[in-house]
Amino acid sequence: MNIVKRILGIVWIITGPVVLFWLIRTGLAEIAKKPVIDTKIQWGVFIGIFIPIVIGLVLFGYYSLKGEYDR
Repeated sequence: MNIVKRILGIVWIITGPVVLFWLIRTGLAEIAKKPVIDTKIQWGVFIGIFIPIVIGLVLFGYYSLKGEYDR
């Protein structure tokens, strides 16, 4: 089970930045399609809220890879 936790740690570390990159790319595309202030605020809030979630996901993956959840 500990090996599964470490493999999933790598998955979480990779998933966080990939999803954040996808979210930013999608937000920029949506803003380019409709460049009004409402769209900019909406995507700014989405991205701003999701950044701490990604940081937590990467930290969770790091600690899982390090073996902190083995006990």
